[in-house]
Amino acid sequence: MDKVKVGVFKCGNIGTAPILELLLDELADRKDITVRTVTTGSKMDVEAVEEAIEKIFQFAPNIVLFVSPNTSAPGPAKAREVLSKKKVPAVVFTDGPGKRVKNEMDEQGLGYAIIMGDPLIGARKEFLDPIEMAIFNSNVIKVLACTGVFRLVFQEVDKLMYALKTGSSLSMPKLVIDTDDIRDSQNFKNPYAKAKAMAAYEMLKKVAEINVKGCFIEKDKEKYIPLVACAHEIVQASANLAEEAREMEKYSDTLLRTPHAKDGRLKIKDKLMLSPTVKEEYYSKVD
Repeated sequence: MDKVKVGVFKCGNIGTAPILELLLDELADRKDITVRTVTTGSKMDVEAVEEAIEKIFQFAPNIVLFVSPNTSAPGPAKAREVLSKKKVPAVVFTDGPGKRVKNEMDEQGLGYAIIMGDPLIGARKEFLDPIEMAIFNSNVIKVLACTGVFRLVFQEVDKLMYALKTGSSLSMPKLVIDTDDIRDSQNFKNPYAKAKAMAAYEMLKKVAEINVKGCFIEKDKEKYIPLVACAHEIVQASANLAEEAREMEKYSDTLLRTPHAKDGRLKIKDKLMLSPTVKEEYYSKVD
C-alpha cells in the first residue's frame, strides 16, 4: 500500500480531539497518508452519531481513528457499535471513563488508548463560557504535549500505518495511558523535569475527579460553582508545571524532538542544532 487513507471521526470533545490528526502530519508534507475528518461538533447524542459516522466511510479509509469522551455514553457507544461491524481497523481515543468499557472494546475488536489525564471540563452554565472552554482545552493540550502523552499517541498510530503500508500484521493498541507511562518514557533526560511532568499529569487526573463531582453529583450551586472553578485553576497550574518540565530540558539542550519524514518514518533528535535522523531501530521492531 503506497498511501494510507486515515479517517478521523470525532464525537464531542476531549483535549486530544482538536489536535489528533495534526499530530500525524505536523509539517503538512507527508506523502504516505491522506486524512479526512468528520465530526459531530460538541454534540454526543445517538442521532448526531448516526447521521455523521457513515460519512467517514465514503472516504474508503484503511483505518479509522475515533476520538470521544466517555465511550460508554449512548452516542459514543453507537459509534463503537458501527465501527465494530465495519471491515476497517479502528482505534478509540478516549478519557478515563473509557476504562469502564475496556473489555467491551476488546470484544468489539477495537484498539484503544484511554488517556487518564484528559479530564472532563467544568460544564456548568454559571461558569463555563466559550472563552473558558478554549482556555481549559488549550491548557490540557499543553500538558499532554509537554509530558509526552501525545508522542505516545501518534507513535501508536504510526505503527499501525507502517504495518498497513508494508502488509505486516496489525497489532491493535490496548493502552491505558497513566503516570507510569510518563515515568517509563524516554522523553526526559533530567529527572526533575520528569518528576514535574508526572506531577502535571497527576493534577489533570484530579481535575476529572473534581469536575465529576461539580458537574454531576453536587446540586447546590453555592458548592458546585467553586468546585468547577477550582478544577480549572488546577488545570492552569498543571500547564505551568508541564511547561517548566519542558523548559528544563531546553536549558540542558536535551529536548527530544521526533518529526515525521516525508515517507512517514519517525525521525529523532535531542540537540537543537542537529538534524533529525530516522529511528531505524523503531521500525525493525514492527513486524
